[in-house]
Parts: sequence; structure tokens; C-alpha cells
Amino acid sequence: MLTLIALEFRKLLLSRSVQLALLVSFLLPLLWAVAPRLNMLLGDMALVSGWQMPAVSIGVAVQFMIPLFIAVVVAELIGTEVSQGTLAPLLLRPISRVNLIVAKLVTALAFPFLLIGVTVLGSLLAGLPRGLGSFVGGTGLGPGLFVGVGSLSSVGALVEVLRGSFLAAFMLMPVAALALLCGILLLNTASAALATLATLNIMRLLVVFPEGLQQVLLTSHLALYAEQGNILPSMLLLLIYTIGFGLMAVFAFDRRDV
Repeated sequence: MLTLIALEFRKLLLSRSVQLALLVSFLLPLLWAVAPRLNMLLGDMALVSGWQMPAVSIGVAVQFMIPLFIAVVVAELIGTEVSQGTLAPLLLRPISRVNLIVAKLVTALAFPFLLIGVTVLGSLLAGLPRGLGSFVGGTGLGPGLFVGVGSLSSVGALVEVLRGSFLAAFMLMPVAALALLCGILLLNTASAALATLATLNIMRLLVVFPEGLQQVLLTSHLALYAEQGNILPSMLLLLIYTIGFGLMAVFAFDRRDV
């Protein structure tokens, strides 16, 4: 199993789509360092520390760009192998179908963490001109968001950024699992990516329905990275989505004629 996971990670990192996604995720935050109208995005508040850059970058990218990257790249885990004709010969080897798809699922779920990690790294680099020392305010990922609750030390800011980054990647895991499921059902990268994004957009449109329904929608919890207080219910729901989509992907792949 570990060998299969390592092989899938190797194929992931060698993918041009992944390399492009990581490059864009790293470079885009650098634009904020020179953007003359950045403060307009934040209302009347001005950024006073480099520790605030990750929240800005994640907040912008997580709305569409990062889910798009995840949908396309994860769909390629199946679609590319089908189009290149490498999946069928692989299944002829003495490899369990379940083990193979679980390896792809683990790789897919790790990809959001890789994307968010690169985004945060680029954000902190972009924030160097503003400094990474102690400051009065908030990182945008902790209590009080950007306003904060007073003076914040470098260590405290780092803890908030790490917490927010983890939650941002965690909340995107269901998107990765959904993309893998769509890839298995459709066996085509473009169709699977479109199906994933369409599903997310349809969920967003359901905001017109009663609040009780909204609370169980995946898209209602895609701001988890900045939430405070009791986040356990949201994390539990996102985990249920991830496990549910993941199990359906394993079940579908085990019975899919490829």
C-alpha cells in the first residue's frame, strides 16, 4: 500500500497540471505585495503586518481558484490514465482494485494541503515588506479577524496562520474526494472537473432554501479557516462528506468497467 501511495504521489508531482497549480498558488500572493488597491478589498482597514497576507490569499483563492485546481488535478488521477490507456494494464497486475483506489484517494486528499501550504508560503514571502514581527491587530485567521484583540506576538500569529491553513486544507478535502468520485463515474478529466464544480455551484445556489438545509451543505462550511468558537460540528460534517465521497469512490471503482 505504501508503495502504491508513493507511486501516486510521484505521478502527481510530475503532472504538468500540478506543477502549474503550485506555481500559480505560490506566485499569486506575491501580487498582493505590489497591488495598489489591495485595501479596497478589505474596506477601510489597512494591512499592518505580513502575517495578515495568508488570510487575504486564502480568502481570495479558496472561492474558486483552488477548488478549480483540485477538481482538475484529482479528476486527472483517473482521466489521464484512462485516456493514455495505462489504467487497464495496471489492473491486470496482481494489485487489488481497492488498494489502488485508496492510494489515489490518499493522494487526492493530500493535494489540498499541498496547495494551501504553497499559498501560505508565497503569502508570507509577499508579507516580508510589512514585517513578520509583533503587531497590534489580527491575522484574519484568529479572534477578531484582522482587527484582532490587541497586540499579537510573532509566535501567536504563526499559530493562528498554521491553524487557519490546516482548516482551509481540511475543508477542501471533500472537494478532492468528490472530484475523484466524478472521475471514476465519468472516466474523463474535463467532464469530471466540470461535474465537481457544477455540484459545488448548485450547492451554493441552494442558499435560497431554509436555513436548516443550508447547514448541511458542503459549501456552507467553506469559510471554516476563519471561523472561531466551536468549529467541531463543521469539521465533523466536512469529515462525513469526505468519508462518504471516498467510500462511494472506492465502491464505484471496484465495480467500474475500465
